[in-house]
Amino acid sequence: MAIYLDHAATTPMTPEVLEAYTSALMVAGNPSSIHSQGQAVRGMLENARHTIAEAVSADTMEVTFTSGGTESINLAIKGLFWAAGEGRTRILSTRAEHHATIDSIEWLERYEGAVVEWIPVDATGRIDLDALAAALGPDVALVTTLLANNEVGTLQPVNEIVALAAAHGVPVHVDAVSALGSVPVDFRATGAAALSISAHKVGGPVGVGALVIGRGASITPLVHGGNQQRSRSGTMDAAGAHAFAVALAAAEGARRTHSGEVRALRDRLIAGVQRVVPEAILRGDPTERLPGNAHFTFPGCEGDSLLYLLDAAGFSVSTGSACQAGVPEASHVLLAMGLSETDARGALRFTLGHTTTAAEIDALIGALPDAVERARRAGMA
Repeated sequence: MAIYLDHAATTPMTPEVLEAYTSALMVAGNPSSIHSQGQAVRGMLENARHTIAEAVSADTMEVTFTSGGTESINLAIKGLFWAAGEGRTRILSTRAEHHATIDSIEWLERYEGAVVEWIPVDATGRIDLDALAAALGPDVALVTTLLANNEVGTLQPVNEIVALAAAHGVPVHVDAVSALGSVPVDFRATGAAALSISAHKVGGPVGVGALVIGRGASITPLVHGGNQQRSRSGTMDAAGAHAFAVALAAAEGARRTHSGEVRALRDRLIAGVQRVVPEAILRGDPTERLPGNAHFTFPGCEGDSLLYLLDAAGFSVSTGSACQAGVPEASHVLLAMGLSETDARGALRFTLGHTTTAAEIDALIGALPDAVERARRAGMA
């Protein structure tokens, strides 16, 4: 059985979450129906909404369920832009965001008249706050930022970003999809207008997510229909929401009690990689990063070659975002951080989670030198 070190792509369900999900799927009824069966499903849905709101320090009414992180991000960015006051046409973000963000922004630029300004990031992937401050003004519709970079794991100074934007009355959307369950997510403390999260990143089902929309935020819907939720129409997936809540509660409990263990395993991996492949370069901030993320570039190697060689050896890892897997191009995140296209191609991302053990880390370290050597030879052929 393969050793799974790609938790950033998706985290496996625990037996408890799977049981909660399958049991909930057996409960018949539409949560918008007024009969007793429908209201039983509504109760399950609202309990899930309450649990998720508590986990991210939000009010229950601020949680809108979606089909996942991508929809949440699209709804936030497009909805905030469409709801912006007259004359607010600029969007500020970075080229190191997830593709759901970048593609949404570029769509608004192409079809809706948005004017985009890409704020630079430093060599660790952190936003340049001085450049952001200089770019803000009364014509800015929104700022959108990651809480933690999904590829290199760098944490962003979200509170500072929101404070700078607030001085100009500009709403901020925070993509917390990769951060949820790994670091504290406190929506209320950030002062953000909206925050995106996804179930399968914390061991819930694929196809379920949420957008947390602040009480004072205005977001124009993407989907119109029955107005079942704030800023989103459509029959809600009560079973998926229930499983999301169960998974998130477990992930938050584990984070509070075992985050040090995950961080120690990550540090063991980083030290081991640097020992057996000294030329490997750790990317992202060395300390202010997600506890389960270790991202390296390996000079002289193609990341895809390394991935396939490690896969053949029994290890599941990635070259970056799973959404871009199989696309033969350098990581846009690494390019935004200033790497050349050649250097950016030798990337591997190892991400740990609740299934990871020290023995698995040691096994990877043992297999890595041979994979690197073979990848280099393949690159020279």
